[in-house]
Amino acid sequence: MTQNISTSISRCVAAGLLAIGSMGSAAMANDLPGKGVSVQPIKSSIAEESFQTILVSRALEKLGYSVKPTQEIEYATGHLSLANGDGTFAAAHWDPLHADFYKNAGGDAKLWRNSTYVTHSLQGYLIDKKTADQYHITNIGQLADPKLAKLFDTNNDGKADLTGCNPGWGCELVIEHQLDAYKLRNTVTHNQGSYSALIADTIARYKQGKPVLYYTWTPYWVSGVLVPGKDVVFLQVPHSALPGAQGQLSTKTADGRDYGFTLNVQRIVANRAFVEKNPAAGKLFELMKLPVTDINAQNLRMRGGENTQAAIERHVDGWIKAHQATFDGWVKQAQAAAQ
Repeated sequence: MTQNISTSISRCVAAGLLAIGSMGSAAMANDLPGKGVSVQPIKSSIAEESFQTILVSRALEKLGYSVKPTQEIEYATGHLSLANGDGTFAAAHWDPLHADFYKNAGGDAKLWRNSTYVTHSLQGYLIDKKTADQYHITNIGQLADPKLAKLFDTNNDGKADLTGCNPGWGCELVIEHQLDAYKLRNTVTHNQGSYSALIADTIARYKQGKPVLYYTWTPYWVSGVLVPGKDVVFLQVPHSALPGAQGQLSTKTADGRDYGFTLNVQRIVANRAFVEKNPAAGKLFELMKLPVTDINAQNLRMRGGENTQAAIERHVDGWIKAHQATFDGWVKQAQAAAQ
């Protein structure tokens, strides 16, 4: 009889503890600051921005937010989408390259970008090292000389063919401005369209031993295939010359060299009203940091064929596992910001 009573008491205690545990778990779930809130990520047509976008989405999900599939929209309209609340965040706002997009969408009144997600994002013009060494070309201004420009002619019209920047990305505005500023209109053609197709053709030409002239940026896989300093070289520019809101900026580096583009910071840009209502998300955006080298490595894996949605998500999950303490720290600090 005593044993039966003891057993019954033990079962009651166990059941009580289980109930308390369940209540605790439910309470913790209810404490997630993003519970019941939907988030709409957006990104440009550049597939290689998926990695950093999904990483932000993963962290938001840990905070309880319901994250929708990423919508693809180019930068100018994307900033407007964020300002209007149709989109929630984008993980690749280039500052200062996208300064005009930010300003035209309403600036700080409508948008938020108090983050430094990715630093040291470079851009510039490059040519193959063989041609640079043979003809002593170090500055894109030298291509005002028709004889030098003709070295990069791919369609026999006598002008250099520059693999350039897609319309709507922002970099095309800089290139177009500089073609005028450096008096290159008569000798250089800015080829635009599908950058991935154009750069694939450029790489094929390089492998055939032909001169190449192209624009690119980092983080991106191109510089892992055509390695600056080994296969290709960055060209300097005659002087700083940027359009619009960037017009007063100097593009000179600390050592006095000038590659025509400022060193950019990729920021997480978001709808301001959303951030003000969701301090946990805002804190998360402030905290997240992703090394350029990690993005380059992931982008190169995409170049090698691992470019499906499932593959990219696997890359993100792998990055989180390798940096679990950092990732958990972001989430913990973000959650505390909501209390």
